[in-house]
Amino acid sequence: MPSRPSALGYLVVSASNLDDWRAFGPGQLGLQRVDKSASTLAFRMDDRKQRLLVHADGGSTISAYGWEVESAAALDVLAAQVEAAGVKVERGSRALADERHVRDLVVLHDPGGNRIELFCEPAIASDPFAPGRNIAGFRTGALGLGHVVVQSADINPMIAFYRDVLGFGISDFYDKPFTACFFHLNPRHHSFALIENAKSQVHHLMMEYYAFDDMGHGWDIAQAEERVAVTMGRHAGDDMTSFYTWTPSGFMVESGWGGKCIDPETWVPGDRSAGPSIWGHDRHWMPPEKRKQARDMVLRNGHNGLRRPVQVIEGNFNLMPGICPWWDGTRPKD
Repeated sequence: MPSRPSALGYLVVSASNLDDWRAFGPGQLGLQRVDKSASTLAFRMDDRKQRLLVHADGGSTISAYGWEVESAAALDVLAAQVEAAGVKVERGSRALADERHVRDLVVLHDPGGNRIELFCEPAIASDPFAPGRNIAGFRTGALGLGHVVVQSADINPMIAFYRDVLGFGISDFYDKPFTACFFHLNPRHHSFALIENAKSQVHHLMMEYYAFDDMGHGWDIAQAEERVAVTMGRHAGDDMTSFYTWTPSGFMVESGWGGKCIDPETWVPGDRSAGPSIWGHDRHWMPPEKRKQARDMVLRNGHNGLRRPVQVIEGNFNLMPGICPWWDGTRPKD
């Protein structure tokens, strides 16, 4: 098995200005704002010094994807692996590493031209995380920042690159209402995904909340500020309950809760016949015919009685009293 990164570590975002991000990051998402300069802004979401870096460079995309590697030695191994596949790799400067708050990094590009920064040993903040709104925190740690989804006009070379060159594991895939392929690096069901689309650009990033109600309070804020891009729903792949908002840079951010974990060593990828979502997730960004197809798929899921257990973590639930023989009979056996 080829070497691969361990998690999504950070993202660098392009923006036309910082004003909207100064409000959106803390107020909608709950990130901690860390002022940098007149043209850059950083956000924390845990004990790392920064997870999101925003540049006011006039763009509207994610301009760099930071994938974490477990050690300096592992970084050298992975860089050599990429070079052996014929992909140009450049060592990042000391100034760039300092800006990213990492010990070392290398820079390369995927077949779609997206900038990838493989890095090791991120800096840890000396002070505790202070969320921008009242939330219990984000589910990060070994699972990484969350996940990111990229659109590509030609998905096959991209799949081959991330699978064969960077060593990402495939989680699942589907072709209706659009073609998509999902990849894992750790127990998070997917840290990266590709969607086939005429526009090659970032689709969305996902941040997962510890508390279900923190995600729900964000839903209230998104509706009040008319930022909703995809309505509340539950995904059929990672069982995540979530909604999507438009960022000030024009791509989407998914606010989620309850994503399932997998065993990366034994996981077997498969065709996700249920489609993107079990229920909900009306996608405002899709053309009408595709939007109808997605609606028909969730209605079919309901007709077929598709249900999944809720994924919870310690301290996040109370077990209710009572017995329901019918419900117990519908649950899959371990």
